[in-house]
Amino acid sequence: MHTKSTVFPKTNVIDRRWHIVDAKDQVLGRLATYAATLLRGKGKPSFTPYLDYGDFVVIVNAAQVKLTGNKLLQKVTYSHSLYPGGLRLTPYSRLMKETPEKAIEHAVSGMLCKNKLRARMMTRLMVYRDDKHPHIAQQPVVTTLPN
Repeated sequence: MHTKSTVFPKTNVIDRRWHIVDAKDQVLGRLATYAATLLRGKGKPSFTPYLDYGDFVVIVNAAQVKLTGNKLLQKVTYSHSLYPGGLRLTPYSRLMKETPEKAIEHAVSGMLCKNKLRARMMTRLMVYRDDKHPHIAQQPVVTTLPN
């Protein structure tokens, strides 16, 4: 009797594509989940949870991303220096003015798997404040978020 064997994809034959996602007038959370899905490679037929098969994602117009509700006033990022009293709180109102790229990177990072693959996936995420980016040579495909 003939049985089909499971095919395990090889890591040296990964087909990584480049995607451009426009963040203009997009909600931060929905943008982050879409970018995390592309970075993880979940839309590919060769998806394997323990392997890194994701694509490159370039997010442009990060300064024009939106937050719903009162999150701009109430949401806060935390960072700690590991010294006593070293907690730093940054409200999103200031974060979105100064570095909206960090807000998107933080949101995408929180939606990826919490293991060694996350750091490797985050290296393939590039976020830019406006619509200029240096990745024209890679011939990225403009991708729109599903409704």
